[in-house]
Amino acid sequence: MKLANQLEQLGTETAFSVSLLAKLWAEKGNHVYPFHLGDMNLPTPENIIEATIKAIRDGYTGYAPAQGILPLRQALADNVGSSRGVTYTPENIAIQPGGKPTVWKFIAVIMNPGDEVLYPNPGYPIYESQIEYQGGIAVPYGYTETSSGFAIDLEKLKASITPKTKAIIYNNYQNPISASSTKEEMEAIAALAIKHDLWVMADDAYFEIRYSDSDPLSIVSIPGMKERTVILYTFSKKYAMTGWRLGATIGPKPFIEMVAKLNVNDESCSNHFIQHAMVEGVTGDQSGFQAILHELKCRRDAAVGALNTIDGISIPTPESTFYLFPNVTEIMNRKGFANIGQLQEGSLENTGVSFCTRNHFGRPVDGEKDFFIRFAYSGISVEDIQEGLALLKNYFEQS
Repeated sequence: MKLANQLEQLGTETAFSVSLLAKLWAEKGNHVYPFHLGDMNLPTPENIIEATIKAIRDGYTGYAPAQGILPLRQALADNVGSSRGVTYTPENIAIQPGGKPTVWKFIAVIMNPGDEVLYPNPGYPIYESQIEYQGGIAVPYGYTETSSGFAIDLEKLKASITPKTKAIIYNNYQNPISASSTKEEMEAIAALAIKHDLWVMADDAYFEIRYSDSDPLSIVSIPGMKERTVILYTFSKKYAMTGWRLGATIGPKPFIEMVAKLNVNDESCSNHFIQHAMVEGVTGDQSGFQAILHELKCRRDAAVGALNTIDGISIPTPESTFYLFPNVTEIMNRKGFANIGQLQEGSLENTGVSFCTRNHFGRPVDGEKDFFIRFAYSGISVEDIQEGLALLKNYFEQS
């Protein structure tokens, strides 16, 4: 039986393929240091767990409204709006079964076949996958490495806009490179969107996973942007709920009405009792989140400190997310590797350290010369970070 031709355009989240290799290596009796997947081995806050149990016992186990229950949409409207300096109402919110559904629904609502969508590369691979699967043209924009991290190549971004460009996908506090936009960089992106009348999807998955005291920046707060910006919101990172599958799409009311219609066609509704529990999550005690953030900061500091002792690696301390993206070009040259996969496989087999590479986050573009790898520290203890990266240091420094 023949399957649809369009499936050839469908990509995947390739970090899961690294998980499989790590699993197979562990099944052979080896210890694995899991830096490959942005999952979390931290507990969901207890007040959310208790609220979930109560919601089940209270009978919230049937269908919910396709757009989501009103108490949660109101709580999110208040919370997301106040944290970004704008006003939202429940009509601006559509609850989703996770953060990822916002990607394909955003593209489905705004893009026609043949339209171009700009997306960050390296970036979350589902952007590229969904643009192409839905018949669009995925146009990458990139970053330049600086002493303080990574900055968007604004000149390349400007040059990539054509009459066919429909939208920009923008991931501040970025996966995989932990890039945080300056106010000036964000304003430049907003100016391009306004000038060319483009939609913007602001992937805010890591908006609250930040370790500095400065206020987070949101592109939706810039005048002229609220009416053209759709926010991808997820509970997964803030509350260590990756497996609970609950998030939201936030944007202009006419857009959200179309997303609610897609909800009916796809999943009918998001989990009823978890929605009720997350009213407590959003409005209740936040000490569980603060404990998660504190532990992630300890892990970040341990990982940055250990990586910076390795000859050939020098990385700044990022203010956000739980990823590190070091340049390993010097290490590749030292070991005589031409393919980044050789370094990945060699590291697993010689040290047990498992990580992703730049190639797992969008197709490399022509002209890329440097090599990068990504470490996620959300699912590994400080002790294992230090132990694993000490082994990796020995392996990386061998010629």
